[in-house]
Amino acid sequence: MPETHVSPDLPTPAGPYSHVASAHGLVWTAGFGPQDPATGDVPEGVEAQTAATLDNVERALAVVGLDLSDVVKSTVHLEHLKRDFAAFNSVYAERFGDHRPVRTTVGSDLMDILVEIDVVAAQRA
Repeated sequence: MPETHVSPDLPTPAGPYSHVASAHGLVWTAGFGPQDPATGDVPEGVEAQTAATLDNVERALAVVGLDLSDVVKSTVHLEHLKRDFAAFNSVYAERFGDHRPVRTTVGSDLMDILVEIDVVAAQRA
């Protein structure tokens, strides 16, 4: 049976959805942006927003005992795909290290942020 989780350690959902869902050994996260969970503040610049967004993704994965090394797929939305891709990619590569999950990166009309990321992860056996 699927399980869903909403964590007080993450930004409050902006709608009727959960932060994390798990079923059949897989975990899905909602799309996270760079909002600070405690203050709602958004840092300036795509590098800082990418780091803050990945912090939120890590917090979401931690809800079910996982981390970035468990990610098998990520979907990334950038407000300014051409302008910000290289800077985003640098921070992303640093955070994932040698782990290289499959990824889709697209340009999207985001609501007052530059980056949004959701992931699929595999639960540990």
